[in-house]
Amino acid sequence: MLLSTYNGEQFLPEQLDSLFRQSYEKFVIVVRDDESSDNTRTVLDHYAEQYPQRMHLVPVPEEPANTVGKNLGASSSYGFLLQYVLDNKKRLGLDSAYVLLCDQDDVWVPDKVENQLRQMLDTEQQIGTNKPVLVHSDLRVVNENLQVIAESLVRFQSLETERNRFCQMVVSNLVTGCTAMLNESLARKALPFSDRAIMHDWWLALVAAAFGKVIFMDQPLVQYRQHGKNAIGAKEYPRASQSWLDVLRRLISLKPNSHLQEVARQAQAFLVQYGKELSPHERKGLQQACKMRVPIGHLQRLAYRRARRF
Repeated sequence: MLLSTYNGEQFLPEQLDSLFRQSYEKFVIVVRDDESSDNTRTVLDHYAEQYPQRMHLVPVPEEPANTVGKNLGASSSYGFLLQYVLDNKKRLGLDSAYVLLCDQDDVWVPDKVENQLRQMLDTEQQIGTNKPVLVHSDLRVVNENLQVIAESLVRFQSLETERNRFCQMVVSNLVTGCTAMLNESLARKALPFSDRAIMHDWWLALVAAAFGKVIFMDQPLVQYRQHGKNAIGAKEYPRASQSWLDVLRRLISLKPNSHLQEVARQAQAFLVQYGKELSPHERKGLQQACKMRVPIGHLQRLAYRRARRF
């Protein structure tokens, strides 16, 4: 398990307790603290003393070059952790690396690891261990006291989980990182993460969709805590119908969507890094997504609609 922490002392103990209560116990938690200013490191040290064989804190001298004492942010921190595991498999007592991404403020259901590992091994048996595989799941949305807001994040946000082909995932990420398990083939193929990657989970999902398989488990394996300080968080999809005038205004607006521009930059980075290995159709899908960089709103939305059809 990979865990990057930052000022997480409030909820971190509940998450760590849920990890150590897993029905599958053959794992090691590899932790990097991203320069917290609260008592997060004290919490980590306490659990590392309790579980010395199952919790590994990245030593400060092995931090990324020129970044000691700096906050990397979630994506870069997880990128470092992923490379650290690959470089230190023997030291960590691992024969092969099956990696679970873990947030500091959630709570895992007791059989999360067991269920996802079973699904991972079944998928590898079908397509081979040399193919990248990412297994992710639904989540139960809860408040900071773990009271249920929504039984399913997928339904809460009206996510279209069936749209998981590569070109579809170029424009819309369906993978919530804190539910993801990836095999070693995916880890090696996805690194290094581009600095244009919007988030590490989206980049991993794209690599898995392009070169292997993305598997969705339709069951909530994580209690996804919402507390006002989430890096991304869960926002309910608005279901209220809009008037024709609202739709018209949006269509003719000249203001571009900054998120779609980020998606375009990520698509360009993916094309540069992997373009020669992709099919002509996949390259065309990326090229169409790159057109969303246009600084004119209605032209950007036209490019977006065309990209969604790939």
